[in-house]
Amino acid sequence: MNASWAGGLARHRTGRLLAAMAGIALAVGLIAALGSFLTASKATMTQRAIRSVAVDWQVEVQPGTNPSSVLSLVRKAPGTRAAVPVGFAHSTAFTTASQGSTQTTGPGMVLGLPDGYRRLFPGEIRPLTGRPDGVLLAQQTASNLHAAPGDTIGIRLPGAGVRQVRVDGVVDLPQADSLFQRVGAPSQSQPTAPPDNVVLLPAAQFASLTGHASGAAVTTQIHAARDAHLPADPAASFTAVTGAAHNLEARASGGVLVGNNLGAVLDSARQDALYAQILFLFLGVPGAVLAAALTAAVASAGGERRRQEQGLLRLRGLRPRRIAALAGLEAALVGATGSLAGLGIAALTGHIAFGAASFGTAAGAWITWYALAFALGVAVAAGAVLAPALRDLRTVTVADTRKTAVRAPRSAWWMRCGMDFLLLIASWLVFRASSGNQYALVLALEGVPSISVSYWAFLGPALLWAGAALLLWRLTLLALTHGRRVLARLSLPLASNMAGTTAAVLARRRRPMARSVVLLALAVSFAVSTATFNSTYQQQAEVDARLTNGADVTVTEPPGSRTPPSAAASFKVSGVRHVEPLQHRFAYVGSDLQDLYGVHPDTIASATSLQDAYFAGGTARALLHRLAQRPDALLVSAETVSDFQLSPGDTIKLRIQDSHTKALRTVPFHYAGIVKEFPTAPKDSFFVANASYIAKATGNDAVGAFLLDTGGTHQKDIAAHLRHRLGTSATVTDLTQTRGTVGTSLTSVDLAGLTRIELAFAVLLAAGAGGLVLALGLAERRRTFAIATVLGATRRHLRGMVLTEAILLTAGGLAGGALIGWALSEMLVKVLTGVFDPPPATLSVPTAYLTLTASAAVAAVLAAALNGIRRATRPAVEELRDL
Repeated sequence: MNASWAGGLARHRTGRLLAAMAGIALAVGLIAALGSFLTASKATMTQRAIRSVAVDWQVEVQPGTNPSSVLSLVRKAPGTRAAVPVGFAHSTAFTTASQGSTQTTGPGMVLGLPDGYRRLFPGEIRPLTGRPDGVLLAQQTASNLHAAPGDTIGIRLPGAGVRQVRVDGVVDLPQADSLFQRVGAPSQSQPTAPPDNVVLLPAAQFASLTGHASGAAVTTQIHAARDAHLPADPAASFTAVTGAAHNLEARASGGVLVGNNLGAVLDSARQDALYAQILFLFLGVPGAVLAAALTAAVASAGGERRRQEQGLLRLRGLRPRRIAALAGLEAALVGATGSLAGLGIAALTGHIAFGAASFGTAAGAWITWYALAFALGVAVAAGAVLAPALRDLRTVTVADTRKTAVRAPRSAWWMRCGMDFLLLIASWLVFRASSGNQYALVLALEGVPSISVSYWAFLGPALLWAGAALLLWRLTLLALTHGRRVLARLSLPLASNMAGTTAAVLARRRRPMARSVVLLALAVSFAVSTATFNSTYQQQAEVDARLTNGADVTVTEPPGSRTPPSAAASFKVSGVRHVEPLQHRFAYVGSDLQDLYGVHPDTIASATSLQDAYFAGGTARALLHRLAQRPDALLVSAETVSDFQLSPGDTIKLRIQDSHTKALRTVPFHYAGIVKEFPTAPKDSFFVANASYIAKATGNDAVGAFLLDTGGTHQKDIAAHLRHRLGTSATVTDLTQTRGTVGTSLTSVDLAGLTRIELAFAVLLAAGAGGLVLALGLAERRRTFAIATVLGATRRHLRGMVLTEAILLTAGGLAGGALIGWALSEMLVKVLTGVFDPPPATLSVPTAYLTLTASAAVAAVLAAALNGIRRATRPAVEELRDL
């Protein structure tokens, strides 16, 4: 009998079964795809974090400890691939003499590197000119000394006098911050910048030069490269690496301090990985819930038919247990087939978007996600198909199934108690609490293995989603119940003299209609919020890169150079539209040293992007206008305004170095506004002032950087051309290069993959919510259409009735979805502030994608309506006989 029943369902209930399977397939496919992508993303974050580190461990030998024994201990530590000793010596100055003049730098560092150091740690040293080994000068040091390969420089060491060495090459130190860290010190105690003056020597020459130097000026570090097999999860990798470093310190009995560079980058990556997980929950789970709701709606569309079939089976003597088994067979058929189809969709998505059904993750991980998604599909089928059937068996009698008219049920309990309003109020309260200034969604304390997420923040969007859906349901019911006259007038052009009947039918079917409108609205809101969030994220990633680099291409002059503004003409090569000089000085306010940027207010916006969100107390244009109107106007960071209790118009006296006397002189400014972000500026405290005023006050108009506007094209080629022409005399960076260096590991993984997955499913959900439910609802009303035909309704009347319902469904669903999606987008971006750097001034709305989504929903509804019209025009006798 089971086979006969299954065959009968497949032959006579094909549409209902396929629709239910489609809903389950969407839910299963979305969870399997997103889960696999999340796991692969975490693994990618871990690998990229590991590859970004040049020296995994810098083990500093403490005074009184034998460096040889420490070297042996590090080499024997589990997971160590290579370890070599590196000498560090503090120099009081470097000197060079050329063409009758002597150049002298300030204090610096001298490093002694063993043979093969560049081969073991290739990311630490980047050769620029001359030989890649021997005596090497850092690029900044070569600029300060005006030295080149073949020149002789002097190294002044405490207690050892001046030692002369011949320069073999000039190099760049890409990871100077970590190389010259204060080992063992917390981040807030680390140097604000690496030393400007650095000389690298072969180990033997270093030992010879520092043999008589003061012992306090010379230290030894053991640089280690790790080759341990770490877990794919950044948090687990951080725990493993941190534990290994602590183990080494314990075994050394206080003789070493470990500078755990690998642990530092994994510490950052684990926070980004948790944000990726949060994005999965915020953006992925609602889609799966919506797909499950769509399945339940599809199943309930045939609820009346199912109850009649159960009554017929019971009249023929079939026991309730046997009827329940047949319902279970239908649920199993729908669940298993839909889940397998969903896994196929996920595998196809992975293959198309990422080149592999596993999304690039390990076999065990994606199989686990696929298994969990399959189990979810079976559970959804049981809840949508089996549970209603079992409920009907307990509560509905055979006599009830034969009734054609029933008393209108009471309003739902949630409407009577105002649950929709309560949920929206609760959502607003949670949102206010979770978006406060001191609120942190992800808390990752430095050096602490555990990392926590405030899942409280999830409650705000979840309550908004549920509350808005219930409110839309209430409004739709009210409109259909009390707006019959309006509905009749609206349907008059389509239904003509059947307009009143059409309005009456819509009012009678207000609950199925409200359910359809809410489902379509939720599908559209999912698409709107997901697409807007992803688009805004990409927008802010570009803003962050532009803020860091300054412009399309930036030429940074070495500190202390006297490059005049007129040099801008030399950088206006082919493809460059505008060159803007930017001064960079340092100024003391009280005892606090801050960056000072001198700009030309009338032209600075021609080379870079200045958003209103970068300023407070006025728009970007208004504050730049203040600078232009008053030469001594000063824009101050919010932190400085708070620390020094400044008010607009206050006089601020900065101490800036005079170019002639080299002494600090006091220069008065007037506080004109707040600047929160500025191109090339640090993220904490800095000033922005008029370049002409700074030049006049200090007697120096030297430019710190030139910002080049290329119109957003050919940045890489123009930067390469300028690097070749300028050599080591200046640093050239371009926007394409900065995009890959400023982003977090979450940015490097890129939300494009998440976007492709979610937005594709969002279109399918919108089409399904709009078309499937309407199509099944119309199919279940064939009896109504047949009776209307018998009573004299023409094909035009029936077409008008169907199209009126389709238009109301589309208008209500799209309008409600747009409003809910907008509110969700605003809330998501605010709650997930930690993902954005800097926070967006406005949301980025992907108009093209949202148009595609709306078109897909309209097309699905129209297709369902046309199919319903076609079936409604069948001869009434044939239709009634089939039913």
